[in-house]
Amino acid sequence: MSTVGPKGLGRLLTLLLIPVSVCAPIPVRAQTSSPYALPSDPTLDRLISESLSARPEIVGAVATIRAQRTRVPQAGAWPDPMVQFGVQNNGFTSWEVGRMETSYYSVMVSQTFPWPGKSGLQSDIAELGVGQSKLGVTRLRLSTEADVRRLYVGLLLVRDRIALLDRVTSLGEKSTEVARFVYEAGGGSQSDLLRSRLELHRLKQWRLALTAEECTLVQGLNRLRGRPLDELIETKIHLVDLGMGMPGLFEEKQAIDDALARSPELAALRISISAAGKSVDLANRNYFPDLVVSAGIMPRGGDFAPMWLLSVGGTIPVFAGSKQNRAVEEGEARATAARANVDGMEQLLRLRVRERLTSLAALLDTLGVYNDGLLVESRATAESALTQYQVGKVSFASVLDANAGVLADEDGYLQTLAAANQLVIAGYELNLNPVATSAGSAMGSTAMPGQGFTSAAPNYSTASGGSASDADRSTSGGCERRTNYAN
Repeated sequence: MSTVGPKGLGRLLTLLLIPVSVCAPIPVRAQTSSPYALPSDPTLDRLISESLSARPEIVGAVATIRAQRTRVPQAGAWPDPMVQFGVQNNGFTSWEVGRMETSYYSVMVSQTFPWPGKSGLQSDIAELGVGQSKLGVTRLRLSTEADVRRLYVGLLLVRDRIALLDRVTSLGEKSTEVARFVYEAGGGSQSDLLRSRLELHRLKQWRLALTAEECTLVQGLNRLRGRPLDELIETKIHLVDLGMGMPGLFEEKQAIDDALARSPELAALRISISAAGKSVDLANRNYFPDLVVSAGIMPRGGDFAPMWLLSVGGTIPVFAGSKQNRAVEEGEARATAARANVDGMEQLLRLRVRERLTSLAALLDTLGVYNDGLLVESRATAESALTQYQVGKVSFASVLDANAGVLADEDGYLQTLAAANQLVIAGYELNLNPVATSAGSAMGSTAMPGQGFTSAAPNYSTASGGSASDADRSTSGGCERRTNYAN
């Protein structure tokens, strides 16, 4: 039974070490070198590109930005001028325009002039709202890419688990043949043969659960890229092929600086501070009145000279105690809240980086245990148990336990590899969810078939998935699977 060696482990873990430059679509601070070097795979790159282009949530968010951008000139525009037409006539019994001095036609124009600075502040506040919407698109794009990567890792994992299950099934069939041979030779019991067949049926149950999980992951990827849900997605690599190089942990300070520089949520909160400050400035300027300038001409007809009118007016802040004062207090309170929210978000980002680093260190140690001999010893134990059973030195239960151990150890190794990938993806995404502390149960454990298999969608802990055997093709639940591995 083949497994993944030290080079394969190194290929995965290098993505934790090699820094690359990742630029946020809307920079808030000077960009830092990202500690997360995500692997490149033609199939994965294509899925990401298609999802970023087709996801309706992104299209809708971009359209919302266009709508909000049109509000910026509206917010800073002056009120429209007003034109008035009128007539003044002495008495109701006759038309006196042109015959009496106090009878005339009138044409008046009025324009409201905002107090200097008000229009600019209103435009600035609207522009800041556009900036926050842009950050929403940045978050959507980050999350979309991360969702695709999570689902892709899950798909590789589930296909690798199916391939593993096929290999263990082959081992189980061999054990069944040995049990039948020993039984027919009079050296074993019928219960050994029945037990071996029972274990093969349980492996079939596991395979059904994995096949259903594979279909779910394919459907999730197809939904993101706007394709028919059951459209075939081919994978040409194994889970371990997602990385290359030597293992290593990302540097904590670099990861924190990267999170503080690229986090859309933190950038949006910083914009809220600026918006609250400008709201306070605008509220203070509202103490000063907008000026209304009116001009008019009144032709009187006949031999009378026309009259004209020019006036300037403005509001008096008589009710400032319940209006302007309260607006200033509101803006100051919002500014205080925004600053506190920024502090809280920075603390949360630091916590998530530390959580991922702690969990990743534990996963790397676990991978080291697997790679330093556990997998080799597990396979050797299974082979030895079967050999010793043939000569009557151990019971058949020992053979079954050894086979189950191989399945559990190989599967645990695959799930640990996937969990390490998911942590790196969550770090790149700047995911704010807490790091999960438990994984799904490995195959061969006492869990019922189907337990421990969860969708790899937004959860970035040990999402289930796997990989298939070479040139394998099957259909289950309307979902077709074909895998061609390039060796």
